[in-house]
Amino acid sequence: MGASSSVPEKSIHEFTVKDSKGKDVDLNAYKGKVLLVVNVASKCGFTNSNYTQLTELHSQFKDKGFEILAFPCNQFMNQEPGTSEEAEQFACTRFKAEYPIFHKVRVNGAEAAPVYKFLKSGKGGGGFFGSSIKWNFTKFLVDKDGQVIKRYGTATSPSAITDDIKKALGEI
Repeated sequence: MGASSSVPEKSIHEFTVKDSKGKDVDLNAYKGKVLLVVNVASKCGFTNSNYTQLTELHSQFKDKGFEILAFPCNQFMNQEPGTSEEAEQFACTRFKAEYPIFHKVRVNGAEAAPVYKFLKSGKGGGGFFGSSIKWNFTKFLVDKDGQVIKRYGTATSPSAITDDIKKALGEI
């Protein structure tokens, strides 16, 4: 199993993360919701399409128990160079994001945010993720119990995940 087995947490709900202003947010607040966790960037070739579609997904499913958790990350060619608050403002102003944009994190390496170590370990998903995140807009679909259902690479557009979200919400 290697390093991935060293994640003690059993669900995403056990983590506390920081919002864009540095305040603690207990992810237990999202218990019972289906989550899409995304590492975002403002200056990536995938920024426009991803943010546009994330906003569409959010408005389509937010009243049905779905939430998007966005984590700005500057680990890929410095494409999120600003502050956490600037990243949030960019998403909310340009793309009308109504979902939380959290504090900037690292998603790879020793300094990776604990919540990302958990996501990558694929707990409940048989530990088949493990590998480091390749690029901006990698997406993790998390079920109502806080378990990762599926991981999608950058090239998978948010709209392509619609059916998986419906399944996770129990609509299909």
